[in-house]
Amino acid sequence: MVLWKPAGLPSQAPEAIPSLESWARDYLIVKYGKKGRPYLGIPHRLDRPVSGAHYLAKSSKAAARIAEQFRLREVRKEYLALLEGQVDPASFLGWSCWLDQVRKIPGQARGECCTAGVEGARPASLEVRLLGQQDGLALFSILLQTGRMHQIRLQASSREMPVLGDHLYGSTREWSNGDIPLGAVGLHSWRLGFYHPIQYAPVMVTAELPGYWPPWAKELAAATEPGEIPERKGAP
Repeated sequence: MVLWKPAGLPSQAPEAIPSLESWARDYLIVKYGKKGRPYLGIPHRLDRPVSGAHYLAKSSKAAARIAEQFRLREVRKEYLALLEGQVDPASFLGWSCWLDQVRKIPGQARGECCTAGVEGARPASLEVRLLGQQDGLALFSILLQTGRMHQIRLQASSREMPVLGDHLYGSTREWSNGDIPLGAVGLHSWRLGFYHPIQYAPVMVTAELPGYWPPWAKELAAATEPGEIPERKGAP
């Protein structure tokens, strides 16, 4: 199943702390009258400040098959990002690739860009497309190719375009709407495309933007057609 995760809610947390996982388990208990602790597989996670589509598997078979799709990059993970700064549209005609070396900073809950060969360095790849800009903010569609810690936030910040509200990575602006979840950033898991783990039919899920995003960004998103799900590489 795919759930809409609000910003500020962790994907997973200890039992005493609300999380998307605990919400999903409570839902399964009520919906299907399950006893005990229902199974949930979590093949990917969204950062706590990020909203949007989040996949959860209700069986070990589904979890294994979806995990394989993630490993083989058969899943289309498309995000919307509100980045600070004015950009030159001529520099973003169609899709562009951002390729960096990143690593987790030892002893800290954050990452950094670095050079190849540095201890812990791993390649990080994104495809980005400018959808529009207004009020000193640029709306990008971003395809996540690798799954590094804070990857989109880190790679955008390294280009002096931090994600709105992401003070961990250099944001200097606040949301204009006052009704914002604590710590929310301008990053949203927008479209999640995958192959059904049992039927193998292609599935594309679109998660609406939160209400506090600017209206112009919502209009641009609504006018953007979904892309293609990558072709299957693994066994059917």
